[in-house]
Amino acid sequence: MDTKCYTQDGTVDLRGRPVQASKTGKWKACAFLVGYEAFERMAFYGVASNLVNYLTTQLHEETVASVRNVNNWSGAVWITPILGAYIADTYLGRYWTFTVSSLIYAMGMILLTMAVSFKFMKPSCTNGVCGKASPLQIALFYSALYIVAIGAGGTKPNISTFGADQFDDFNPQEKKLKVSFFNWWMFSSFLGALFATLCLVYIQENLGWGLGKLQLPSSPSELQEFEQQYYIQTGKRQVHHTPVLRCLDKAAIKDGNSNADSSSPSCTVTQVEGVKLVFGMVLIWLVTLIPSTIWAQINTLFVKQGTTLDRNLGPSFQIPAASLGSFVTFSMLLSVPMYDRFFVPLMRKKTGNPRGITLLQRLGIGFVIQVTAIAIAYAVEVRRMHVIRVHHVFGPKEIVPMSIFWLLPQYVLLGIADVFNAIGLLEFFYDQSPEDMQSLGTTFFTSGIGVGNFLNSFLVTMVDKITGTGGGKSWIGNNLNDSHLDYYYGFLLVISTLNLGVFIWASSRYIYKKETIQALDEDCGRIDAKPLDTSPLGLQV
Repeated sequence: MDTKCYTQDGTVDLRGRPVQASKTGKWKACAFLVGYEAFERMAFYGVASNLVNYLTTQLHEETVASVRNVNNWSGAVWITPILGAYIADTYLGRYWTFTVSSLIYAMGMILLTMAVSFKFMKPSCTNGVCGKASPLQIALFYSALYIVAIGAGGTKPNISTFGADQFDDFNPQEKKLKVSFFNWWMFSSFLGALFATLCLVYIQENLGWGLGKLQLPSSPSELQEFEQQYYIQTGKRQVHHTPVLRCLDKAAIKDGNSNADSSSPSCTVTQVEGVKLVFGMVLIWLVTLIPSTIWAQINTLFVKQGTTLDRNLGPSFQIPAASLGSFVTFSMLLSVPMYDRFFVPLMRKKTGNPRGITLLQRLGIGFVIQVTAIAIAYAVEVRRMHVIRVHHVFGPKEIVPMSIFWLLPQYVLLGIADVFNAIGLLEFFYDQSPEDMQSLGTTFFTSGIGVGNFLNSFLVTMVDKITGTGGGKSWIGNNLNDSHLDYYYGFLLVISTLNLGVFIWASSRYIYKKETIQALDEDCGRIDAKPLDTSPLGLQV
């Protein structure tokens, strides 16, 4: 038997047979474990982060008792792994201990969901006054919690070690990958915890603890909403129901009788729609990260690219490479008045839209111009590399006999693109934010730019590391005259084009905010409810 094909550390499969190194283990197996960890941490912290509030507001425990019970449960979750590790090392092994414990963990979560969803498992309420939980209700709830703790005892000590076992210590390359596994395993753990503390806790507080066990009514008119008089008196805007994310509508289901059957009132349609708006904004925000990455080239690689070119203006003056960035500003200054005074009125006549085009159409046009700009940047870099080969200009400080003004079109186009996508994004996040979150909404715009810069930093680092390994020529080396910056620009062009396709898909499914505002008559004697003029759906005109 040729032993070269098999793992060198004696690893066997479930039947005790030697396994081939090329077909098993490594990231092919660990990808599942990393994903499992993210979702398990999401579920765990979704319970643990807000458990004390559930005990006090839903089961009506005293503060001291609720804190004590949360600490006791958390202690059990973190102490049971000792037993789980002992069982794995002595009796069942890591695989079977992890598998059985995962099933126990899932069973506990199912029972916990039932305990917070079914009416007979929760304290009863009369006229909004809720009593304490019965002994049976408390027993069911804590049984579910401690079943989760037992399941966690078997999964926690084994998932990371079982994942590490997928890499052969006798193989130097796999031994290096093992270090990377622990990094990404912990990253997925943090990612799941972050989602739980930001999103799941918000859903628990604002939409309900047992959101998945309610039956949606057939008509949105049967959902909870304030009377029109409330919005007239408060001056707030009423947001109309939309048919997306219907699962969230369960938070606005009416109780069906005068006696409150829940310890907290139902949300209104307007409140639920506010949550839907945030989800929609997050989706659009995600597809703006790649365009923000393209924008980051202006002050980085575009400048370095310019330093290699002929920057002479006359016999004694040399233009700084970074000064070409001023053409982004110039093109924006010229384009904004033209957009406002000519483009918008022209399109308004054709479409009837007060903005001329919809917000997402504006973003789409900007993204198309940006893709064109990076395509031109790629073509110019291909031209620069051709000139380098023709003139044998390979030194790090040698100047390529090619004018820096070849870079001018990409700067100008990015400035024009910004008139559409940067200003459009700012307006979109302001316009589509819930009424009470418009300041937070504008931070979607600034955070997108920030994350785009971080993403570009990550891409540059990874591309340099990957392309420079094994003695290869880095695409973004210190000597740009002996690198392959054109390949990197080509890579940016590909991901920008793909991102544009994703943006079109997301836009076609986005539903704009539909709300009613209260408007005074000319004689100020009556307040009328008027629907706010809204944009059509998606990218349609």
